Amino acid sequence: MSDQSITFAGQSGLTIAASINGPERGFPVILAHGGGQTRRAWKAVTELLASHGFRTIAVDLRGHGESAWASDGAYHISDFAADLVAIASAIGKKPAIIGASLGGIAGIMAEGECAPGSFSSLTLVDITPQMEPGGVARVVGFMTAHAREGFASTEEAARVISEYMPHRPSRKASSGLANYLRRKEDGRYYWHWDPAFIDGMMRRRGDSSDQGSAELSAAAASLKLPVHLIRGGSSDLVSPEAVKHFQGLVPHAAYSDIANATHMVVGDQNDAFGQSIVNFLLRTHGSELKS
Repeated sequence: MSDQSITFAGQSGLTIAASINGPERGFPVILAHGGGQTRRAWKAVTELLASHGFRTIAVDLRGHGESAWASDGAYHISDFAADLVAIASAIGKKPAIIGASLGGIAGIMAEGECAPGSFSSLTLVDITPQMEPGGVARVVGFMTAHAREGFASTEEAARVISEYMPHRPSRKASSGLANYLRRKEDGRYYWHWDPAFIDGMMRRRGDSSDQGSAELSAAAASLKLPVHLIRGGSSDLVSPEAVKHFQGLVPHAAYSDIANATHMVVGDQNDAFGQSIVNFLLRTHGSELKS
């Protein structure tokens, strides 16, 4: 099956780009990527889900990929959450949602606070209300380092990514990497997301990290729908203690631990991750699938 490109109107009409895969009447599943990524991160997962009869809607979050940038700098978690609610409303049938990192946080807020009842299930990929400060700092540091000055070449970008993920085999610049970069008139390559997004993240970290965790915890505690937490077994962002805290907030949540995977679970162990996703969705929504 091949992807079809489509756009949705997010909060305040902001254009959200998406790719759809799977049978037209299949059970809908929204996939929301992590900060700094694009919907292409879900490519293998959407193909797997489509083969099982699910209708996947992989989105570029606001300020990322081919989605519009927020000219007013509206990159608060509530803005991302409102976009997801708007997309769910436009689909017509209450969708499942899978959110990695930023996408998962937005999913918690969308269902737990913004508009409860918008989704049929929620899968969180290596994200919980409590996050390890060191892991957060590493992610934000990577994103901040080249947000403004960009790269002289795709090879330089590939080297920086390899240094950030030393557990993966080093790769030369590929055509796929070009989907995460934009070449501007100055000849340099820049990440495919709005630098104002990371500026907002930095401000919120400095102002109210504890408040943000409490807000997320309150939203998580109100979740009534089926929930699945997937953790990378070697994650430096979500600790075993954070998992226990989350299970206390959401005692009905299913839990999967993916061995030999870091915070970047999807790319580290895609096969094991994909099977975990499929197993949960088939258990939860299998009776509603249509070919």
